[in-house]
Amino acid sequence: MTIRSARLTHDAIEPTLGVAGVALVADPLGALYEPGSGALIVADLHLEKGSSFARRGQMLPPYDTATTLGRLARLIATHQPRVVIALGDSFHDDGGPARMHEADRAAVAALQRGRDWIWIAGNHDPAPPAGLGGEAREVLALGALMLRHEPTAGAAPGELAGHLHPVAKVAVRGRSLRRRCFATDGARVVLPAFGAYAGGLNVRDRAFHGLFAAEAFTAWMLGDAGVYAMPSWGLRPD
Repeated sequence: MTIRSARLTHDAIEPTLGVAGVALVADPLGALYEPGSGALIVADLHLEKGSSFARRGQMLPPYDTATTLGRLARLIATHQPRVVIALGDSFHDDGGPARMHEADRAAVAALQRGRDWIWIAGNHDPAPPAGLGGEAREVLALGALMLRHEPTAGAAPGELAGHLHPVAKVAVRGRSLRRRCFATDGARVVLPAFGAYAGGLNVRDRAFHGLFAAEAFTAWMLGDAGVYAMPSWGLRPD
């Protein structure tokens, strides 16, 4: 894996991850940008998770969709992508698009304006979101990269996936710090969940076993001022 750093603004640092020979910019908000194609890649938006829980009697503040779309708007304003690719579980369930407020539907339409938009199918939302524009795919080849929702078992050079919601836990000055992260060994990347209400699974969980060669990988932890690399040997389980 090759890693370069480029100063973005002030003290924010965006590392560039070399994955299967492709340079990917890791944004601190939790997305990857591929400059060659102009692709902005996010995973696990889980839009309308709050309304999904409310239907089952578990009341959550109904602002997760607007918050998530607002963060996505910041990314688009920064990178000005030619295409946005959402790696599945963009909605928490199949009924999510129908429950969206009109203001949120309008926000999606505004974000799509002037660029391509691809919805990758996820396990929470296997069907394309009705009435929201964009193109639906099961998987997508992007040069040497293969984009899908769920990581495949075993070696998969060039794979970008979500699904597992990776988080990393480290000890800093005697205190534990747990953050969403990109998990990569230079051959593949598992992206963090982007959704405001999306939870996280520790990268030491057995669900990640077998995804990285010799179980050696780097967790790029999301921080307020940048993305910070932690080798797998320094990570703690929950």
